[in-house]
Amino acid sequence: MKNLKFLIFITLLVSFQLAKSEDNKAAIASAHPLATYAGFEILSQGGNAFDAAVAVSAALSVVEPAGSGLGGGGFWLLHRASDGFQTMIDGREKAPLSANKNMFLDQQGNVIKGLSKDGALSAGIPGLPAALVHLSDKYGKLPLEITLQPAINYAEQGFSIGERHRKLLKFRLAILQQNKSTARIFLSNNNVPKEKALLKQLDLANTLKQIAKDGKKGFYSGKVADLLINSVQKAGGIWTQKDLDQYKIIEREPVKGQYQGVKITSAALPSSGGVVLIEALNILSTYPLKTLDGISRKHLISEAMRRAYHDRAYYLGDTDFVDVPVQRLINPDYAAGLRMTIRQDKATPSSFFAGNSQEKKGGHDTTHFSIIDKEGNRVSATLSVNFPFGSGFVAEGTGVLLNDEMDDFVSKTGEMNGYGLVGGLANSIEPEKRMLSSMSPTFIEDETRIGVLGTPGGSRIISMVLLAILDFAEGNGPESWVELPRYHHQYIPDLIQYEKGALTNDEIEGLQSLGHKVKEKKYRYGNMQGVLYNKKFKTFSVASDPRGEGRALIR
Repeated sequence: MKNLKFLIFITLLVSFQLAKSEDNKAAIASAHPLATYAGFEILSQGGNAFDAAVAVSAALSVVEPAGSGLGGGGFWLLHRASDGFQTMIDGREKAPLSANKNMFLDQQGNVIKGLSKDGALSAGIPGLPAALVHLSDKYGKLPLEITLQPAINYAEQGFSIGERHRKLLKFRLAILQQNKSTARIFLSNNNVPKEKALLKQLDLANTLKQIAKDGKKGFYSGKVADLLINSVQKAGGIWTQKDLDQYKIIEREPVKGQYQGVKITSAALPSSGGVVLIEALNILSTYPLKTLDGISRKHLISEAMRRAYHDRAYYLGDTDFVDVPVQRLINPDYAAGLRMTIRQDKATPSSFFAGNSQEKKGGHDTTHFSIIDKEGNRVSATLSVNFPFGSGFVAEGTGVLLNDEMDDFVSKTGEMNGYGLVGGLANSIEPEKRMLSSMSPTFIEDETRIGVLGTPGGSRIISMVLLAILDFAEGNGPESWVELPRYHHQYIPDLIQYEKGALTNDEIEGLQSLGHKVKEKKYRYGNMQGVLYNKKFKTFSVASDPRGEGRALIR
């Protein structure tokens, strides 16, 4: 009851998405108001940014199940103010021990439609619960019994679902209806509930309590593990207790680069985000983008995206399994060579690099939050279950909605996944391998400002963060980053995709005259969360993407 009163107080105190403050306090931007409030509740109890990150991550797994959850994973980019230490917590899912490169193919070697993204077989071994424990034990100040309590309260007492939640339920309704446990929790009479319907998740609350009590063992062994394994195997999945026993968090050195005086720190493999971002920025580093007309600017940025995404498809994978030439790919000299292949008067067909151009339909997915606390600690975290509501499969008795991240592997070389991305052998399925991701939690910094940002959006995550970094470099803040009209090129399919209103008619005609194909997405995409600290004036600016239902606050 005390927690609910606190949340009501905060809600009445601040009812806006954008905020500025003259006080050097703390700032949180997340994809759901309740998750942001959970973070501040933990800060008010003496926690640091890392404790708040545990609370926000857990809360999002309850209140935004379409984007993340205990059955998924993610990447947490950390900066510790006391000594400048930076690391990335890799909580990405892993392929089960019984997985193999042909598991989603028929006898003729063709991909079986839907098998890698619907149902229990599509689920990798989750990393989010282990990451919460690792983050708390190694970097936090408060115990899990405190930091997980807001999420437990939301799961037990329920919360009112919003329109975005309902839209994503509609998008995945057919698969959600196929699993009784899933339908019982998320649907009403096997259909989409009415707006503002109360969603309670008592089994999920109990699973969170087990983690709070027993740490990693509360999820990966004992009663919860037994329920997970039994449910998955009955539904045709291949999880075993050994899979859960062998899951480990890995800390990785973030990928770093520079762009016109801006320092960039971003996610390392198995996230492709940092490598692709820095490669694209290196290509663009010598162009005077700010002074160019819209057609020339968008042409050059799209050509940089094309080349960086090509290298993503060809080279990138889990570095624990394959050798990836990361240092070469992010070397400015390598970018200079790629830059020489760009013509300012003509688009380069993706067939120049080889590949096919068939497009597949993707969906919204994933979630992000950004935090800076009063000590200067930072967290940029992107979490996912892949497609909305993941595999659509809830393990009976756990409340845990499983991911469908196996679709992020390459089921067959040259074939596209659910987001239209292609890949090669570097990202093929192997037991215990972590699938390639586009999640791009990022820090950006110049002489006077520090930014923390990231977004969901599948294959378009990297291009959204790229556009935001370019905007930061031109002096703009979070309000601008999150509202920017977005466009995207990912090598295959060979076209510029853009959200409604992102290109003017003149720009469309101009880009087409250069040889680009363009395609409008009928919806605005992304859900960016940004925090900015001004070192000179000691002020914060924060913003939550107006495309979503998040909340950005300073307190």
